[in-house]
Amino acid sequence: MNEQHTQQVNTTNHLIIDGADAVDLAKTYGTPLIAYDVSAIRQQIRRFKKVFESNHVAYAVSYASKAFATVGMFQLVNQEDAHIDVVSGGELYTAIQADFPMEKISFHGNNKSREELEMAVDHHIGVIILDNFHEIDLLSAILEAKHETVKVMLRLTPGVSAHTHKYDQTGQEDSKFGFDIRSGQAQQALQKVLADTHMDMIGIHAHIGSQIFKVNGFVLAAQKLVDLAADWQTKFNFETRVLNVGGGFGIRYTQEDDPIAPEQFVDAIVKTVQKQVSLRQIKMPAIWIEPGRSIAGPAGYSLYTVGSRKEVPGIRPYVTIDGGMGDNIRPALYEAQYEAVLADRVNAKPEETVRIAGKYCESGDILIQKQALPKSHSGEVLALLATGAYGYSMASNYNRNPRPAVVFVEKGQAKLIVKRESYQDLVSLDCSFV
Repeated sequence: MNEQHTQQVNTTNHLIIDGADAVDLAKTYGTPLIAYDVSAIRQQIRRFKKVFESNHVAYAVSYASKAFATVGMFQLVNQEDAHIDVVSGGELYTAIQADFPMEKISFHGNNKSREELEMAVDHHIGVIILDNFHEIDLLSAILEAKHETVKVMLRLTPGVSAHTHKYDQTGQEDSKFGFDIRSGQAQQALQKVLADTHMDMIGIHAHIGSQIFKVNGFVLAAQKLVDLAADWQTKFNFETRVLNVGGGFGIRYTQEDDPIAPEQFVDAIVKTVQKQVSLRQIKMPAIWIEPGRSIAGPAGYSLYTVGSRKEVPGIRPYVTIDGGMGDNIRPALYEAQYEAVLADRVNAKPEETVRIAGKYCESGDILIQKQALPKSHSGEVLALLATGAYGYSMASNYNRNPRPAVVFVEKGQAKLIVKRESYQDLVSLDCSFV
């Protein structure tokens, strides 16, 4: 276990989450429980902003809300004067309920429905990021019917393949997202948008993938986007006001992960854009980023209660907890790896290596394949680390298990952000057949 986590203990060797005892949180709110370190979220947003400000660049830090989208999270992001991007009508509706400033919202997605686009237009959303020709036509018809205008950007695939899991790659030419540059699709889309008087084309966007550890891909993508901006200014007299380089900055899940600090990715991107803009002699655009995992991920902890134990001679023991793939599908979905500690004995000497198994009726419901721990006992609290991104947001009711509660913890004070689902909640949408 790394030093960062060993320091977060109190005098009784309990895990501490932003000043609160994790064992006490589990007793108060029950398990499974997802607890967020609010100070860590604030600090990461501020570190991103500091990079731009120290480089004297116009910018927006736009939280990629698919990582974790709730009313409370959006309110927290708004307190830090950041933007958000949404990818569905549900995320946009959540932002509306959070009273999030509409002008600070970007709308992504490769198959936005008419209803979703109408919602965005009706609420005067900040910018719609166009993903395909069908969407251009659909939005154009909506805007004409409503006599409205909206700011738009084009999502592009720059032909940069990130060194990450194949399911996390989005910037290569063979992707379901965006307009391909090399084939001429992007230029065709630009001409179509510029000809539409209801659309205000403000910039270009690219997102090359997720959980990326090397800066090279971001630098290459930034170079390509500036080159394209210069080319389009010459050909079409179009000035790129915003260069959105997406997110995907990797975080540490296990000891094998060795990412640089997320803000270092941004500093490299900013300096690359500044250099390329100077070389191409075009006006410096604002730079937008869309971090999600790097803001929410490290700040999240999943707390579980240890239950049964299975011993098989010659095979690692199975230690089962009261959650699993229903609140964290990532290990089963694409072999994502995590680390865990016993929350009430964080620095106790490891005595065995075990599998951490979930309670769901699937052989693949294993949260961690190899975890060194002290000998655990039923009733103890196990904490999975860095689970703040794509855990709750991808949670399900598989096996008719309720989804967990979520709490925000700041300076020792905990606040319930999402209530635990009840069995009644599980059947609330069911209709009788008889």
